[in-house]
Amino acid sequence: MSADTPTDAPSPKFTDLALSEPLLRALADVGYESPSPIQAATIPPLLQGRDVLGQAQTGTGKTAAFALPILANIDPAQARPQALVLAPTRELAIQVAEAFQKYATHLPGFHVLPIYGGQSYYPQLQALKRGVQVVVGTPGRVIDHLERGSLDLSQLRCLVLDEADEMLRMGFIDDVENVLKKTPESRQVALFSATMPTQIKRIAQTYLKDPVEIAIKSTTTTSANIRQRYWSVSGVHKLDALTRILEAETFDAMIVFSRTKLGTEELAEKLMARGISAAAINGDVQQQQREKTIQNLKDGKIDVLVATDVAARGLDVDRISHVLNYDIPYDTESYVHRIGRTGRAGRKGEAILFVTPRERGMLRAIERATRQPIEPMELPSVETVNEQRVSRFLGRISEALESDDLGLFRDLVERYEREKNVPAVEIAAALAKLVQGENPLLLTPPPAAPKYAREERDGPREHRGQATRKFIERDNASNSGAHRRDDNRREAPRFEPRPPREERPANRHEDRQYTPPGAARPPVNRAESFFDDDAPAPRAPRSERAPAREGDVGMETFRIEVGHSHGVQPGNIVGAIANEADLESRYIGRIDIRDEYTLVDLPEGMPRELMEHLKKVRVAGQPLRIQRAGPGDAEGGRGGRGAGRPPSGPRGPKPHGGGPRKPFKPRGPR
Repeated sequence: MSADTPTDAPSPKFTDLALSEPLLRALADVGYESPSPIQAATIPPLLQGRDVLGQAQTGTGKTAAFALPILANIDPAQARPQALVLAPTRELAIQVAEAFQKYATHLPGFHVLPIYGGQSYYPQLQALKRGVQVVVGTPGRVIDHLERGSLDLSQLRCLVLDEADEMLRMGFIDDVENVLKKTPESRQVALFSATMPTQIKRIAQTYLKDPVEIAIKSTTTTSANIRQRYWSVSGVHKLDALTRILEAETFDAMIVFSRTKLGTEELAEKLMARGISAAAINGDVQQQQREKTIQNLKDGKIDVLVATDVAARGLDVDRISHVLNYDIPYDTESYVHRIGRTGRAGRKGEAILFVTPRERGMLRAIERATRQPIEPMELPSVETVNEQRVSRFLGRISEALESDDLGLFRDLVERYEREKNVPAVEIAAALAKLVQGENPLLLTPPPAAPKYAREERDGPREHRGQATRKFIERDNASNSGAHRRDDNRREAPRFEPRPPREERPANRHEDRQYTPPGAARPPVNRAESFFDDDAPAPRAPRSERAPAREGDVGMETFRIEVGHSHGVQPGNIVGAIANEADLESRYIGRIDIRDEYTLVDLPEGMPRELMEHLKKVRVAGQPLRIQRAGPGDAEGGRGGRGAGRPPSGPRGPKPHGGGPRKPFKPRGPR
């Protein structure tokens, strides 16, 4: 059976695909209404238990195409792996596992585990012992667990080979076949590949039983009239970045795409609170209200429309000069559809894409699929935004001066000037302040430190990516506990220290115990060795150290709910906070791991939005649930290797897990 599905074919609703109610609720939560072509073609046969051979490019939405049927047939009460997904890279394995977790929000008792090389075996072994229903892994690490006997596939119902041609290119095809041979004969197989080389076809013919063949023709072409740009931004800073663009960019009307229904409403409300005429449309908006909102956009009564993909389908408004992707789409077809709302009928258009560090892979997938580069953009500076604000304010004065009914107000100003003996210019300034209200006229430049929102580093992305890969390979090549890296994120943070201030003492960051040559060296702090050079630096006596100066970054202690019992290591914590908070590593201080929780020192004044974001970040399978530490946290018993040591006191040689640690110093280039 073969299904050659064009992307412009009408798609059913998810409610038409016989999915369970918990899955439909999860899809509604994230704002999904209609399946993509590959989802519409793949979900029904997989639900029926058929094998599937799918040919589709990266970014077409195939993760949901196999994840939703697997979850529909999963038994949460059974704690053995019922589905196994093989992926070529650790980044894709993490991404797929996160997708499973998102779609299983309303499935109590469900657990998914990503397993991949470069991460310690301990947390993976512990999770497998506790029981999981879905395993997502790279072929090499899956083979390792099978040989150890820690991965039991006796109850496996479904096996997915994701991006099979990429696994072939990377030399994993023998491992893939070994895994296939170790699975039960009764298992269902879904194989997805962008191309179908001979070896992939042979595997399909050997291991798939009468598969449904699905080929998705990608129509990812974008108009040459549309200039495409992207801005690297972390989630908590998107609103500020959008506001700057709206104030400094010259546009007629703009569509801002958000991923969820709730997101459109919240964003539209925040924009209106900032004085921007905006409105939201999504699948919950009644047709009559939707038509009225679009008419207001056409008539110039609103300038910004915040919409979901489905709500903006078929939207054609001449005024739309800009499309801004506030949330990156999950598939390339959605991206092409979104930016197609501008640059119509030969007109010029602008498309802007917000990309977080964790979404760089999707950016590259869009560039590959559209065969067009997306150039980085410069975010308008505070000075540029302030110039625009002043210009608009002065323009309002000019418009008011052209009015014919100023006589009464002129008389009132002259009267006040005579009676109060106040110069007219002071009266005008006071009236201007009344008009402006509580909102400040000018933006305040952000403080220099701590730098929660790091701007894009200089140099091409490709060169930075190569440096990151070499960094990862160097750390993974070492088997010592002091240098092994638990890569719990998709992209390593780029640690680039600022040049030290002239007045800063040279030994400010070299505050470690000195060990003479030949003497026994104390156990290495793994978090410090991750950032510092291997050789310890001499430690200045306490009396000689420079006192803290005004302007130095103050630190406060936070508690996160992961500890030794979860198998967490300092590298996991540093990586998660540095990546998710876009926080430079030199602002991450002491890490004190206890049995059930960890204390970590971070800069004072962390934004509330960032705190809320970090609470949901997962490390070693556990949400951080970060909060400011209380008095009892620092006094609590210390677990693991540092048990019994006081949390503070005179400094001396400190085993790992001991007292307070100094702020980390990033490793410089070698």
